[in-house]
Amino acid sequence: MDSMRYKAMTTLLAFVLLLSGCSIIPKEEDQIYTDTLFDTIVRIEIKEPAGKDILDGCRKLCRKYDAMFSNKVEDSEISRINNAGGNPVEVSPETVKLIKKAVYYSDLSNGAFDVTIAPVSDLWDFHAEEPAVPAPEAVAGAAGHVDYKNILIQDNTVQLLDPLARLDVGGIAKGYIADRIKDYLKEQGIRHAVIDLGGNVLTIGSRPDGTDYNIGIQKPFDTTGTPVTSVRISDKSIVTSGIYQRYFEADGKKYHHILDPRTGYPCENNLYSVTIITDSSLTADALSTTCFLLGYDKGMRLISQLDNVDGIFITNDNKIHYSKNFQHKMKK
Repeated sequence: MDSMRYKAMTTLLAFVLLLSGCSIIPKEEDQIYTDTLFDTIVRIEIKEPAGKDILDGCRKLCRKYDAMFSNKVEDSEISRINNAGGNPVEVSPETVKLIKKAVYYSDLSNGAFDVTIAPVSDLWDFHAEEPAVPAPEAVAGAAGHVDYKNILIQDNTVQLLDPLARLDVGGIAKGYIADRIKDYLKEQGIRHAVIDLGGNVLTIGSRPDGTDYNIGIQKPFDTTGTPVTSVRISDKSIVTSGIYQRYFEADGKKYHHILDPRTGYPCENNLYSVTIITDSSLTADALSTTCFLLGYDKGMRLISQLDNVDGIFITNDNKIHYSKNFQHKMKK
């Protein structure tokens, strides 16, 4: 492994540990499951004594949902819908629930968030050794098949009325999965844990000593993982969507992974990142992407209308903006 790649990997690990509020050397009683799924690093840390069977249950859940929801897995339920050529496909109630939630946020944002973004997102390979900007005609053609209103759901059957439309639930699935893992762990009697799906952080309770977790929000484009600010939470989810997480440069311009369904290109506005803090990881996941796509003004207005949802926006002048409800909490 070359030194540059090693530095990048250790920096990422250090940031994950910081973000999760974990010590670098876990306590003896801590139980940790790590994996690479959902196109990201999974880390579940139970911060109290727990049987190995509970961690094995976490592993089974994670792999089950990866097999169900990934549009990169050929026989996943999402892939079966995408490859049906516009024909109805019967899927599990959980997949129907996930897609209905995605349609809800697509409606809420008037299409700024669109779960049928796959024709566009498939053109952009941010993991390639040499990423490239897709041809304009390919982007325009793909964007013409992005419209969540082409989704028809009847009972447990999902149909894409446009045969060339395709689903990509990447903007919401990690949040749904984190919520289900939390449900499972609580059913097993776990009172203290951190679920981290690639920066989608969901905590169960507080630290064992009763203190809050201190979750860092990364400074945009800082390669050391230095936090620009932090948030103290217990029994909450915190999710950040930012343009510095996956991007490449071509002809002096940065191209990031948050794609605008209306243009087929990376979203252009004055934001570097949006962080959402709320009870549900699905809600935080969907709203972080939605608010980024809406832009600072519309995104902040949306957050102000929602109960029990706090937002932190970082604009491209490196200023940090807190939602009104969050500002009130900070003053207490």
